[in-house]
Amino acid sequence: MKLNKTKSYTLVLVVLIVVVAGAAGYFAFRPKIDGSSSASLDSFAKCLANKGFVMYGLYSCPHCQAEKQLFGDSFKYVDYIECSENAQKCTADGVDAVPTWIEPSGARLVGTQTLETLSTASGCALPE
Repeated sequence: MKLNKTKSYTLVLVVLIVVVAGAAGYFAFRPKIDGSSSASLDSFAKCLANKGFVMYGLYSCPHCQAEKQLFGDSFKYVDYIECSENAQKCTADGVDAVPTWIEPSGARLVGTQTLETLSTASGCALPE
């Protein structure tokens, strides 16, 4: 019986360590944007749209929602296709997973992207 209790404590400790490490990683690598609003991302979002980057997603997709939240209010400037409303467009463009960013060259970034990844792919500068 004591062995099971020890295993339980060990499991709880391991889970706690994983959660703390995950939280530390999130806060260490998330984009650092100055200011209390995301208005500073307006120029970045506009740059992506001007360069022809398009994000495809679904309202029901939690990864899509997380990616939209990276932009905050500035997401309104992103060229976005909602696949639940534009299924034919998404199918025609070969989107079979969301979120997907399609670059003007046709290259795809599938899955949740960081702002840094989008900046590198597009050449659009992130605000300091």
